[in-house]
Amino acid sequence: MTDAPDWRTRRWEATHRRILEAALELFQQHGYERVSVAQVAQAAGVSVPTFYAHYPSKEHVLMRLPDAEATAALLSGQPDDLPLGQRIRRAILGALTGTGAEDRSEMYARWRIIATTPTLRHRPAEFERTAAAMVLEALAGPGRPVRPADTVVAGAYLSALTTGMLTWADGEGRRPPEECVQEAFDALHHT
Repeated sequence: MTDAPDWRTRRWEATHRRILEAALELFQQHGYERVSVAQVAQAAGVSVPTFYAHYPSKEHVLMRLPDAEATAALLSGQPDDLPLGQRIRRAILGALTGTGAEDRSEMYARWRIIATTPTLRHRPAEFERTAAAMVLEALAGPGRPVRPADTVVAGAYLSALTTGMLTWADGEGRRPPEECVQEAFDALHHT
């Protein structure tokens, strides 16, 4: 009986992955705007309601948010005495550097579709704000109030992350993503 949740979790993750892979393949073959949720669901072998149980929209297949626990874990490894911007910078660059080849390939496919689809190219801003709020929530705590300046810094770094990832996709992945993101982060200090 104790294996039931593990089995359900594995099944959910496998379905989630199957939807993602089907969507990426269809978006690459036909273009994001020409593919419907119903087509993705059919290619993944699931119903449309099952698609929506896994992804709130077609956009969410490509523009994924980390969960709050992953965000907190990523930031918890950064020294508390560093300024907020440096903590965010180090956490993001560390995560990118630690990305394996398969995950990097998938990440490139997602960002390439975003970069080459006019309706998607400017959509990450909503996701940046949500991710910035997760960062601030992960860093807030007793004796650590979130200041308005923290909101600006977190938003700026998440926006720079998007710029770096779009630069990587626009450059057809010739340079490592962490190099492109590093350049975008550096621009925050030279303005």
